[in-house]
Amino acid sequence: MDIAALRSAHPDHWNKAAAIRALTLDAVHAANSGHSGMPMGMADVATVLYEKHLKFDASAPNWPDRDRFILSAGHGSMLLYSLLYLTGYEGMTLDQIKNFRQWGAITAGHPENFLHDGIETTTGPLGQGISNAVGFAIAEEALRARFGKKVVDHHTYVIAGDGCLMEGVSHEAIGLAGRLGLGKLIVLWDNNNITIDGKVDLASRTDQVKRFRAEGWQVIEIDGHDPEEIDAALTKAKTGRRPTMIACKTHIALGHAAQDTSKGHGALTDADQMAAAKEAYGWTTGPFEVPTDIKKAWEAIGKRGAEAHAEWKTRMGELSDRRQAEFTRVMDGEVPKSLASRIRALKKQISEECPKVATRKSSEMVLEVVNPVMQETIGGSADLSGSNNTKSGDMSVFDEGNRKGRYIHYGIREHGMAAAMNGMALHGGIRPYGGTFMCFTDYARPAMRLAALMKVPSVFVMTHDSIGLGEDGPTHQPIEHLAISRATPNTNVFRPCDTVETAEAWELALTSKSTPSVLSLTRQGVPTLRNEHKQKNLTAQGAYVLADAEGKRQALLMATGSEVAIAMTARDLLQAEGIGTRVVSMPCWELFEEQDESYRRKVLPAGPVRVAVEAAIRFGWDRWLYGERGKREKSGFVGMHGFGASAPAEVLYEQFGITAEAVAAKAKSLL
Repeated sequence: MDIAALRSAHPDHWNKAAAIRALTLDAVHAANSGHSGMPMGMADVATVLYEKHLKFDASAPNWPDRDRFILSAGHGSMLLYSLLYLTGYEGMTLDQIKNFRQWGAITAGHPENFLHDGIETTTGPLGQGISNAVGFAIAEEALRARFGKKVVDHHTYVIAGDGCLMEGVSHEAIGLAGRLGLGKLIVLWDNNNITIDGKVDLASRTDQVKRFRAEGWQVIEIDGHDPEEIDAALTKAKTGRRPTMIACKTHIALGHAAQDTSKGHGALTDADQMAAAKEAYGWTTGPFEVPTDIKKAWEAIGKRGAEAHAEWKTRMGELSDRRQAEFTRVMDGEVPKSLASRIRALKKQISEECPKVATRKSSEMVLEVVNPVMQETIGGSADLSGSNNTKSGDMSVFDEGNRKGRYIHYGIREHGMAAAMNGMALHGGIRPYGGTFMCFTDYARPAMRLAALMKVPSVFVMTHDSIGLGEDGPTHQPIEHLAISRATPNTNVFRPCDTVETAEAWELALTSKSTPSVLSLTRQGVPTLRNEHKQKNLTAQGAYVLADAEGKRQALLMATGSEVAIAMTARDLLQAEGIGTRVVSMPCWELFEEQDESYRRKVLPAGPVRVAVEAAIRFGWDRWLYGERGKREKSGFVGMHGFGASAPAEVLYEQFGITAEAVAAKAKSLL
């Protein structure tokens, strides 16, 4: 690669791109850690994108109709931080660049969306960014169909590397985007042929160009260091009706001694090699110094979108007051005022009719009353629509010919579904939910964790939540999955016992602004236990007394989901023997933990023996059994201690000893 020729052919472009390269070298050197090579290799692509194509206003990072830029190759975070600093985003100061990867800085090792408004999503786990981007593009299509092209009309750009495209989730994302024809999604592939271990062909011989074309994408191949080719490719990509992948042939760590080697991927900190690279760039200023003319040129790029932003405001003002208010409401993540009354009306109806239904059916009943008034919901399922009960009657299917559709057939792509949901939530204006079997949270797990980390309220509808699913057997029966979800910070795990609790759980999930929800729902029918209507959302307290002891309180039974009915029957058995028994339903541990000490003491007082019952492993229950004023020697657990088996549900409950008789016997043994 002839650096001198590149410099002389396009000097203005070169100097702007060199600012990214120099800042990257300085920041990684100061931190003595990081990834220098990708920002140095993709600086030309990023410069052309920001200067000539990306619709943004650095002074208004939350402008709803901005183009979204996603750095899927999140290890190259200094590329993004340099761009935000150079274009003049508030808060991304030179001091932040100097404190790259340090405590308290917003310039974390990998981009974190909640640290700065210019960071659209949290990336680092490879493949997540490109998969989020599919959700961003779906959100743009759906909102444009709903509110019109005058106020929603933007692109989603992604820089992805070889690692992103090797990760399995990328296969799911690329296939979904191609099938849905997301024409405003443009992926810039950093085709540098290098991974940490060496050249890509050590582990892969995939022809990425043919792969993308096979999935229905437009593919353009270019020299990733030629600004004219980059510009032409982006111009062509923006006119396509299909998603576009631009294969940018680049040199990792361009101009450095480590160029085109695996060493170039990581932290390039050798002072002499840094000096030689900067000399090759023609960069003569000191560390973290950007010449005034170059910084001003970049700041002008940051202001380029102000006119488009102002024009958008004018068009927005031409909408009716009602349309403007609705657009603002959904973009702010507020729920319709009628939601609470609709939930209360359903709860009252259920308390009166007392149906016995699976909570997956209960969930569908809730969606039937919620989705018509929350037009921002987009639901879906990983090829289990009829089992997850995630499609309400008012929903049509989102597809190339129906962008107003609000239901997505994700196919057998649990991970891609969850990542796309996160992208929709991050974009704004959409309330995404998606379903699969609880056991297959294993497939969606990385994206579920990132939802919690990113503080986005995605709703994961997980049905068939125990051995109660029956004959499909232990491959499909979740045992440890509740514990895994509960162990995840900033995640509300709801396991409702009946339709009333399910309605309350949905209300909480849909009103959350920064916490994802997992709804753990049954395949088998359960009775309505909340048969006395209460307007208050009791599930919001996390746990509450469902039935109190008659006479002296000697036993306290705790349960979730389908096992609450077992606890209630066990209470009848114990009460018949004169043993006063309280039953506590615990639909959401996380919310119960947030209640003040006085409330938790009222629900779980000292004194009675405690038995927990749940068709899952014990992990986590000890907090409630012999924490919170309980005693180890006066507590017991009825549940699973290993994997399940293939048999009808009622047989499994009997064989594994999860019965009312077993619960009553356990309680009596502790007295």
